[in-house]
Amino acid sequence: MSALSGGCHCGAVRFAVDPGPAPELLDCNCSMCARRGYLHLIVPVRDFTLLSGEAVLIDYRFGTGAARHRFCGMCGIESFYHPRSHPDGISVNARCLDTPLDAPIRAFDGRDWERARAGLDQ
Repeated sequence: MSALSGGCHCGAVRFAVDPGPAPELLDCNCSMCARRGYLHLIVPVRDFTLLSGEAVLIDYRFGTGAARHRFCGMCGIESFYHPRSHPDGISVNARCLDTPLDAPIRAFDGRDWERARAGLDQ
C-alpha cells in the first residue's frame, strides 16, 4: 500500500504515513481514546513523516508519562502520538486520514492496559 496523508481539523498539522501491506486498526476503550473516538493505526517511526505543524503541536502526558500525546494548538485535534504500547512507533488516528482506511478493527482493552498490551504480542 502506498503512503496516505492526513492531519488535524484546521490543516496546520499534516503528515504522511505508510500503513504497510496489511494494516490493522485498534479501537481502545481507555479514558482518553473512548472520549476522543481515537482509532489507532500503529506504524514504525520510519513509516511516518510529519509534513507540517511541528511549531503548533502541544504535548500532553498523563499516568506513567510514557505516551507523548500531541495535539494541534490551534484546533485541538490529536491526529497522531507516540504510544506507550509501541515506544518505537507512531499511532495515527485513522479518523484523521484524508482517505478512509479499509482495515480490520481489533478491540484493545486499554482499561486493563498491562493485560491488553501483553495480548498484542500474541
